Formats: sequence, structure tokens, C-alpha cells
Amino acid sequence: MPLADDGRGAYRGLARVRRMIGRRAAAGVIPAAAAAALAAVSLSGCGGSQAANSAAQGYVVPPVSVSASQQAKLPQATTYATIKGAPADPARFATTNGLVVHPLAAQVVYAAPGKAPIAVLPATELGGPTWVPVVQTGPGWDQVLLPNRPDHSTGWIYTAGTAKLDTRHTSYLLRVNLGAHQLSVYNDGKLLGQWTVAIGAPGTPTPTGRTFLLALLAPADPTYSPLIEPLGTHSNALSTYGGGPGTVGIHGWPDSSVFGQSVSNGCVRVPSAALHLVSTIPLGSLVVISS
Repeated sequence: MPLADDGRGAYRGLARVRRMIGRRAAAGVIPAAAAAALAAVSLSGCGGSQAANSAAQGYVVPPVSVSASQQAKLPQATTYATIKGAPADPARFATTNGLVVHPLAAQVVYAAPGKAPIAVLPATELGGPTWVPVVQTGPGWDQVLLPNRPDHSTGWIYTAGTAKLDTRHTSYLLRVNLGAHQLSVYNDGKLLGQWTVAIGAPGTPTPTGRTFLLALLAPADPTYSPLIEPLGTHSNALSTYGGGPGTVGIHGWPDSSVFGQSVSNGCVRVPSAALHLVSTIPLGSLVVISS
């Protein structure tokens, strides 16, 4: 899947990095049982929502019933899709408490608790498990960031009853400061590393806002980076690139002279040490890109 950068078609034949994906399941992620106290707390960006109101009432809003045939007609919430009716992120630059969700089976995504279904979140994305960050919680519901267009899309997943979900907590946070051309990586609030990076050129800028680590990929025949980290965001200038949807990612670059410059088609080019560290961070971890 080509990203919004100038990789000369090197994204053809991308494969899942199985061992690294496996390490993510353990590195920096703890089961939901260890974060049970967090699960009942509303996250950044909450306030005035139906889920918050139902919390005060102690009532779980039931989901709209969706038959198998109806679910089959819903769009898949992937980086290739555009989901109409998806609510916008309520706090585009806020951090969360680290809750992330993995659907063990495809889950219907709703516009709000008790409202219409808008999509289906698949269990896998780009050959690996789908992990998305939770930005708000309510009784029986999680609001999550979605990887599709339009950017900053969210949706609500029903978590009560027989929902097949794996909910965990990641302590990692990535911050990209475009003005400073800087990537900073934190674990539980502690700075692990900080690097000067290359970002999007003026005509193809790196999009701002909060997003997340969507997948970990490796080119079958790498020309400029051994690993690619697609994010849950897209180029605002390119609707497609090299046959793909213009997904923005984090990757390496062989020429270190680009670091500190605005030269890419939207991706964040990072030094090898930064790429190695990011490749070990759990999928679904939050990435906040600011100007």
C-alpha cells in the first residue's frame, strides 16, 4: 500500500513483520484487567455526550440491531475507506489514558450510542491486528479513533454483552512537532528519545492532529526504509499516491541530509534509531502531530 511519500513504488509487496507485531502484544501493553480502574473513567475530549449522560443515569444504551445482511453492506473502516457520517474527533490534540481496543471479530461501529451503524471495524488491518485508541468511554460503549477518511473520524463500539474485544493499555506516546522538525517518544511520561526528522513539503504537508500507529510493514525489496509505520491519517493534498489512499506514515531514509527539512509527500522520515524504537511500540499507541 503506497503511502504519501516518494518511495518509487517500493510499497508493492509489503509483508507483515510477524515477530515485531508479536512483541507489541507484550511490550508496553497490559491486559484490561490491569487497567480496570481506567475503563470507567471518561477520557480526554468527553463532555455532554449521550454516553456521559447515561453514566449519570447508570443505564447502558442498547445498540441498534444490525442483521448479518445489513452488516455485510456497511463499509469497512480501513485506511482505504471513506466513512460518511463518522463523528469528528472531539479533541484533536488531546492525549488519552492509553486505552486501546482490538476487535477479535469484526465489530459494528455506530455514530453514537443507540444511533445508526456507520461502518464495520475489521479484526485485521494491513496484514496485522487492528488496534485503535479509545478517546472516550461510557457505560457499555467506547468511542475510538478510526483509520479511514475523513481524517479525525471516530465511531462508537458497543462493549457490553457478548462483544468480542481485547482492551488493553499502552503507556507510549509519540509527539511530532512540525515547526521544530522533531519526533519525541515517551513511555509513561518519560522521554525515551528525541530526534530531528523530515516532514511534508509545503505543497504536501504532514497532517496535524492526533492519530495512532496503524500497522508495521516491511518492503519485500526495500529501497529507502526497512520498515514502514502507517498511521491512521492521510495526506490532505493527495487523495491517492502510487495506487494507495495517500496514507501517511513514519519510515526511515538513507540520506541523513533530509532531516530537519520539509521535503516529503507527507510522511515523517526518521533516523534509524528512531525507527527501531517506534517499531517496538504497540499498535494503537497515540501519535500527536502539532504545528
